[in-house]
Amino acid sequence: MENSKSGYLPIGTGVTLSREDCPKTPEERERMNRVPYASAVGAIMYTMTCTRPDVAYALGVASRYQANPGEEHWKVVKTILKYLRRTKDQFLIYGESELKLKGYTDASFASDKDDSKSISGYVFTLNGGAVSWKSSKQATVADSTTEAEYIAASEVAKEAVWMKKFISELGVVPSIEEPIPLLCDNNGAIAQAKEPRSHQKSKHVLRRYHLIREIIERGDVKIEKVDGKENAADPFTKALGITQFDKHKWEVGMKYMTDWL
Repeated sequence: MENSKSGYLPIGTGVTLSREDCPKTPEERERMNRVPYASAVGAIMYTMTCTRPDVAYALGVASRYQANPGEEHWKVVKTILKYLRRTKDQFLIYGESELKLKGYTDASFASDKDDSKSISGYVFTLNGGAVSWKSSKQATVADSTTEAEYIAASEVAKEAVWMKKFISELGVVPSIEEPIPLLCDNNGAIAQAKEPRSHQKSKHVLRRYHLIREIIERGDVKIEKVDGKENAADPFTKALGITQFDKHKWEVGMKYMTDWL
């Protein structure tokens, strides 16, 4: 990979992987068995978890096929590695905004080609940089965009409660005693989260996802509207073009050191 031409995105727009891309012949399987797919994914996973939220979505897509990867899956892994090589001088930089925790949540409805499940994504920022992030496939099939967004927000709200408790015990962020803003770009999901009881249209949603209502009611979180183009969790749910991708990277603190100086 050292001599590879560096990429500008960790995954291209329009790239969709599925089990259809898995090897179909003994020759293909033998060839892919010689590819260090799992070790490459593991190395990227370590990097992503520690300091590189910008590859979370691409890695989440590629990691689903570790048991039986195909050529198309391997191309995505190589694209991530090329991107990391090109951006090796980028860092998470803190100190450019106030010391307040803020969360963003988003979902991409029915975007998994294999089972039509949605992708959830979130990112929390503090003092100008990301401090917690995740891109993951939802456990259940949502039947609408609103439901997918509501499920995503519910999972993020639980993470917000944990972060609030952890940061509060550190005693270094006075504003943590205030409700944590959770920014969502779906009006329907926001309305459901603020609703004290279930209506007919949401009764089929698993009970555990309604915990967000209790979390909001007791003042741990306040869910607010954000424009879709300003939602920093967007790149955790889908592949974006370079302009939007770079914009959101900047918003979560991923910058070149020279940009900060």
